Amino acid sequence: MSLSSAQKKAFRSIGHHLQPIVTVSESGLSEGAQQELERALRDHELIKIKLAIPEREERQAMIEELIELSGAELVQSLGKTALLYRHNPKANPKLSNIQRAEEHHGRH
Repeated sequence: MSLSSAQKKAFRSIGHHLQPIVTVSESGLSEGAQQELERALRDHELIKIKLAIPEREERQAMIEELIELSGAELVQSLGKTALLYRHNPKANPKLSNIQRAEEHHGRH
């Protein structure tokens, strides 16, 4: 399922206030970073990733690899950060950035 423009806009708004939760360096995605990426997407659904990679083409290739590995969707890529989303129907409402934002804004 791909995200609609409206969903991406809403997720970008939520993502604006998030801090990067996973950092990927030039050396690639370590086993620990892969596990952290999986845990973060499972718990939070919407996450911001920092890419400590200087070359734009290499950053884009890494984003594509992250999407393929995690099954997440790219919401936005801006500079050295990427915003990824993967729906979790069993997400903990206290951890999910999506559910917390909906509660904060009074949407149910």
